Amino acid sequence: MFDYRNNIKRILNQTTGDEKSLRNGLAAIKLILGMTDGDQAIPKEKRKSSIELDLNQVNMLLTSLTKLIRTQGDVQAKNTALSAIQKLTMTPQVDQKFRDNLIDLKKNVNLSKTSNEQVNQKIFEQALEKKEKPKKDYRKGKRYTVVRLLSGCDLVDDGNRIVYTMKESQIHSLNLKSGDIVEALPEENNPHYEAEILRIVGFRKLSKMEVDTISTFKYAVVQGRPGHLSISRNAQGQKLRIRGKAVLLPIDSSKYWDDNIQLVDGSIVDLAWYDGDVRLKKSPADAIQIRWVYQLEQPQSATHVKKKKDKVETQATELPKLALDLHYQRVGIAVGDNQNEALLEGIVTRYNGIPIPVDAFQGKKKVIENQIKDLDLVILVTAFAAHDSAWNISEFASKYNVKFAVSSSKGYQSFERALYRAAKGLPAYEGNQSIQYEKADN
Repeated sequence: MFDYRNNIKRILNQTTGDEKSLRNGLAAIKLILGMTDGDQAIPKEKRKSSIELDLNQVNMLLTSLTKLIRTQGDVQAKNTALSAIQKLTMTPQVDQKFRDNLIDLKKNVNLSKTSNEQVNQKIFEQALEKKEKPKKDYRKGKRYTVVRLLSGCDLVDDGNRIVYTMKESQIHSLNLKSGDIVEALPEENNPHYEAEILRIVGFRKLSKMEVDTISTFKYAVVQGRPGHLSISRNAQGQKLRIRGKAVLLPIDSSKYWDDNIQLVDGSIVDLAWYDGDVRLKKSPADAIQIRWVYQLEQPQSATHVKKKKDKVETQATELPKLALDLHYQRVGIAVGDNQNEALLEGIVTRYNGIPIPVDAFQGKKKVIENQIKDLDLVILVTAFAAHDSAWNISEFASKYNVKFAVSSSKGYQSFERALYRAAKGLPAYEGNQSIQYEKADN
């Protein structure tokens, strides 16, 4: 009887990871196994099936080991190798010494882990991948000059005639100011808008005779209970001042309550007013207008907390993934308490990020700075953006070039979208502006 086992072990020991060596090794093994046809101890039909099984497992083992050598810690290759080793170990024709070698190989495969070098190599390869350039809008529009209003703007032609009036929702993300020169076309697809701005092409300084001076107060915080809402400062802790004097501005929420705008305690808004408005002295509430509402998702009442908690676990599997890969960046999660912390960390991990809790609501300013400076991104999760720590986080994120975004609730989708905006360099606050969250390809 021909004993082919020592020959197979010798072939395996001499086989390297390149494709040619693998192909030659497989051919040699097939040749040796073909010499065992004279063995009458095993029926021909049974012997043929066992040989085919061994060849398949040897081929899988060699292929997966090659991948594992090339990329240490490759999960798929690791599992395939372990499966092939297990099946080869259970083959009756394998002697004890060969089985011991397979068991030793299994232990070493289990020890294979992804090294820092492999992670860095993966990040480097992904960074070198060609990214699709954003599609350019080659449409040609007429040129107009922007004249900013308290909400929205006018587009005027060379004859100083108002041709179009744009809504704040159309221009807020463009950060337009009076004097910007833009190209625009009449809006035909949306009856709610007069025109569409294609691009900003220049700027010219307008005289005081052509435009009224506007002052703004960004990220103002609405505080109080229903029917008694007011604004006195912004999310950075700065007080609202009109002509140098601190003002407590009452807010009538009934003016801003519909499907898109709901003002309650904790809402974040932008204010704007004309500096020359005579009402500022005696009745600032009549002169100051809310230009933009950032925060739409409001804190849930106590009766809804339990229901929302039951639903939040199913959202992770029901919601499609966004087109986002954090590439092992360090993501700080700043929350007011420990609620939903595991869920939020799971979202970061889902997009290949490293979640790091930030104790931003109890630590001192220096402690917060030390936590923020080593991060790549930080997400502020709070329904009470007026907290003093909000300003500290925003300040240190800007100081250390840490990407920053705010999630107005601890809900799955709200945090996921904030993570997307921070990673993509989009606005920190979602508000009622239109932001496209690209879905990942299935």
